[in-house]
Parts: sequence; C-alpha cells; structure tokens
Amino acid sequence: MVGAGESGAATSSPHPEVFIPPWWAEAAEAIARASSPPPVALVCGPKNSGKSTFSRHLLNILLQRYERVGYLDTDVGQPEFSPPGCLSLHLVDEINPDLKNPCIRPPERCFFYGDISSKRDPNAYLKCIFSLYDYFIKEHYDPNEIGSPGKSMLPLIINTPGWVKGTGFDLLVEMLRYISPTQVVQIRISVESKNLPTGTFWLDGEQKGPVDLIDIFSARQDSLNRSVLIQKDAKVMRDRHLFDYFRQCFPSDLNIVTNKELAHALASLPPYEVPLSRLKVMHLHCQVPSNEVFHSLNATIVGLAVSSDGPAKSQYCIPWCVGLGIVRGIDRSKGLVYVITPVPYSSLRKVDLLLQGYIEIPTGLLQVIPLKYVDAYPLICLLRCCTRYQIKIYRGEQLLPRH
Repeated sequence: MVGAGESGAATSSPHPEVFIPPWWAEAAEAIARASSPPPVALVCGPKNSGKSTFSRHLLNILLQRYERVGYLDTDVGQPEFSPPGCLSLHLVDEINPDLKNPCIRPPERCFFYGDISSKRDPNAYLKCIFSLYDYFIKEHYDPNEIGSPGKSMLPLIINTPGWVKGTGFDLLVEMLRYISPTQVVQIRISVESKNLPTGTFWLDGEQKGPVDLIDIFSARQDSLNRSVLIQKDAKVMRDRHLFDYFRQCFPSDLNIVTNKELAHALASLPPYEVPLSRLKVMHLHCQVPSNEVFHSLNATIVGLAVSSDGPAKSQYCIPWCVGLGIVRGIDRSKGLVYVITPVPYSSLRKVDLLLQGYIEIPTGLLQVIPLKYVDAYPLICLLRCCTRYQIKIYRGEQLLPRH
C-alpha cells in the first residue's frame, strides 16, 4: 500500500482546492508505465474518497503517453462527463488542467439508465456496463479486431460508484470479474469499516490475466494525519451537471451563468417538433398505464434513443442513447411532442424511442419553464425565435428555417 505517511511534495494543481498527494502521483505514474498491453485500470473505494479526482489525474497522466484514453463511467449518480442517469464510454484526447471541474463532453457510446442509483435494477445496470466495455475492447483494445493501419490499442480507466456495501459490493465484484482489469486501484480511508476488503476480494477462481493491486489512502487528511472522506453535496453536483448539459443548447459565447438565466433562455427556445407516430415510449424501472403514457412524459427529462437494429444497438438489445431532452409539451390533437435538447439534428433524426426514468428537472428550472400542455401554449410562442440563435424546428420530415 502507498500510504499517507510517505514523504514527498504534493503535485501542483491549478485549483487551490485540489490536492494530489505524492502517493497518488506515484500510483498514476506506475499505471502509465505499464505499456504492454495498455493498462485497463479500475478505480474503486468508498463514497467521497476521491475516486473521480484520482481518475481525472490518471487520465491526464495517461494522455502524456497516449493520443487518446478510454474512460468508462459506471457512476450513474455522479458521472464524470455525462449528465446524471447515464452510463457512458468516452474517448478523451486532451488534458484537462482543471481537476475540480470536469466538463460535459459527447460520449463514444452511451446508455440512459434513468436513475441515480443502480439499486433499482442491478441487472440492467450491469448489462449496460458490460456492453460498453465489450464495445471498447472490440473497437479499441483487441489487436485482432483493430487491424487497420494507424489504429492502436488504447488504455482504459473505469471509474466506479462509492456504494461498496451490500448489493453495491456485489455489483462491483461482478464488474471486476467481467472486466478483469490489469490494475485495480483501491482508495482507502482510516475508518476501516468503510473500506473494501484488501487483496483480490472478487476472485473465486482463476483470473483472466495478471492484476496489479494498488492501495492508496484518500488525499484528504484530518489534523491527526488520518485519511478521511471528502464531504460533497451530491444533489447540487447533479443539478450542476444538468445545467451544464442543457446549457449546450445555446452558443458558447452567450453569457448564461445562473439557473434563472438558463430557465428563461430555455423557456424562449423553440423546441423540436416530433410526430408522436414515429416515437415509441419506454418507461424504465416502472409501469405506466397505456392511456397515461404520453401524459406522464410532459415536463420531464427523457433519454433520446435509437431502437432500430444496426450499429446503434448493443449486443444486449439495449438501445444506444444519443442524448437527453426536456419534453416541453405534448399536443395530442396535432400528434406532436415538443422537445428541447442540445443533440444535433443529424443525431436527433435517428431517434425513435423516448426513455423515461427518474431523472428530474432541477427545481431552479421548473420555476420558469412552462409546464402546460401545448394546447394551452399557442404555437405562436414556438415561433418567438430570438435572432441571436440559429435555431431550426423539426416538423414532420421537414426542417423549417428560423423565423
């Protein structure tokens, strides 16, 4: 174990609140040196122990040696680069010097799980993760599949949730057995009862390959040099991620910094109009009466998915998600659903499935966004296109220019 008592200067960070202790820096460098094959590193430990911060640091270190690095995010409550409720695989090609504020980025592949915890449907949760991992191995790690000139094997970082007891422990064990990482980084704190077991606790038989165990203490310490948990407000972080995601509906140079400003901007943004006839609706983790399906969608966040066969579908028959949207209203008489989303039209035109889960619109946005049916929200309101935006409206099979 690399512990908190070892000497050495902390790694500098551009943000004063981010502390990279020497034992973290040493662990990251050791993983990066394992180059044949590229490392598949899984980071685990109790909630708020610093897994995400270490994973960001490790990502930056690996990007000093590789052009791209895979990042598999299995934490549906506090994902790194995606909004809450998503399980995603990213290919990162640039160093982020700000370890405190990860940015929303488009995924290589994504599933909408629809909840902030895996406990509601553990089997579906694991299927999503296994499918994302299989995709990465086939496309970016298996030398027999890669084949084409100039395409090389990539390293992979797997960031895991902090639920390490009960069912959460069982899910982590299943992940470790399926993925069989080359390195397992376990972050520990001084309160031993909160930690995972030491050693290869997930093995009950033969490992697919050798595994390097790296135990490190949490970076945060109290006055007695004991490694402790980092206190974070998970709900605030989730709302911030949703804010950052839907902020992408607008040009980057538009100054939107508060919930109120974003709410007003979204309220005046012309939504896409999508015919109900070309959509299916799937409710995740619950059942809704057939006559209430579309009513239940109004003023909710949904996953925009592709249910058709082809490359957009996983081997587990789970539809890939191209992004999230806010259902602003439904007009049953016109057969239209109105959706606000930052997803580009080139991807949105493929969507034929709306996935509804338990991801809620932040209350700061609900105070302004109209929540009435479009029957009571005249179409003329949808045509209030601000000249500052180059917005297009999807109507049936046509794209109408902005008004």
